[in-house]
Amino acid sequence: MAMSSFVAADLGRLLPALSATRRNPRPDSPSFGAASKSLISFSSSFRGAPSTSAEVGARNGRAPVLAAGTKHLMGSLSKTEGLKFAVVVARFNEIVTNLLLEGALETFRRYSIDDDDITVVKVPGCFEVPVIAQKLGRSGKFDAILCIGAVIRGDTSHYDAVANSAASGVLNAGLSSGVPCIFGVLTCDDMDQALNRAGGKAGNKGAEAALTAIEMASLCKHQLPK
Repeated sequence: MAMSSFVAADLGRLLPALSATRRNPRPDSPSFGAASKSLISFSSSFRGAPSTSAEVGARNGRAPVLAAGTKHLMGSLSKTEGLKFAVVVARFNEIVTNLLLEGALETFRRYSIDDDDITVVKVPGCFEVPVIAQKLGRSGKFDAILCIGAVIRGDTSHYDAVANSAASGVLNAGLSSGVPCIFGVLTCDDMDQALNRAGGKAGNKGAEAALTAIEMASLCKHQLPK
């Protein structure tokens, strides 16, 4: 009975101590303290880290590698004096191509291209545009060739053949002649789409193509001379 009372008394003293230890763990235990010091030491090692490539090179005993100046070339819409242009226009869907031509000529004039420096050549359709563009480019008389036409989808696959041939043909004309040949051919699903792009709600694609022709002619003549 005396032994039981002794054990009960000891447990009564130990249980409150154990409970307090669980609720309040020691923050300065050896393992916690070591981890804290380790983290502080690790982060402080970055305070003096080099922030630039020059500092990295200096610390490694090497001279920094600096990027050389990059030359940027592009055509100008203001330096147009002396530039000469040819415009190849398909007569097919003339109600559209005439509007495209008007937009192109107006743009040339707005950017101080003299009428004497513009030659307009008309061909039956878009399929015939590339061969004339190539011939004009090889003549050496022009700085850029603007190709204008309108292909409108019909009930057969003829549209795809003409549109694809015109696009690849104009590209090849430019590559083979070395003179920029600008693709100003509309490829539309119906007449409304074409008219909207020939001065309607979608602007005038002939005028936009003329701007491209001026910029490319200027680039090739002034920035990339032969």
